[in-house]
Amino acid sequence: MKRAVELAKKSKGEIPVGALIVKDGEVIAETFNQKETTNDVTAHAEILAIREAEQKLGRWRLDDCEIYVTLEPCPMCAWAIVSARIKAVYFGSYDKNYGALGSVIDVRKLANSKMKVYGGIMEEECDKILKEYFFNMRFERTK
Repeated sequence: MKRAVELAKKSKGEIPVGALIVKDGEVIAETFNQKETTNDVTAHAEILAIREAEQKLGRWRLDDCEIYVTLEPCPMCAWAIVSARIKAVYFGSYDKNYGALGSVIDVRKLANSKMKVYGGIMEEECDKILKEYFFNMRFERTK
């Protein structure tokens, strides 16, 4: 999760979310949100990490992989994670507005998925990054 936090801090001008995918203890994909940078609504950290892992492994089934992300995935990302058959998700901050792995909804129920989910990992640090981003964004708008 420490690496995911480092990645989140790199996402200048974006909601600071970092994600990485691990297979057999090795990081095979890592990225951060790039929706604003790329003008791509699907360029969330989790989606980009899944794409990178699929390219590296040459397959879409990532059932022997785990994903680490600083914020609980939204419905789009959670569904992509379930669809990619990722075996476990580890996340930092709970998303009380859009969280789709238990906070608001749990997409695993729609797919009858047995994927493991572990939330609240390094939660304080992940929360702090997000709070600072939104504080600064609001501050900039009031100038």
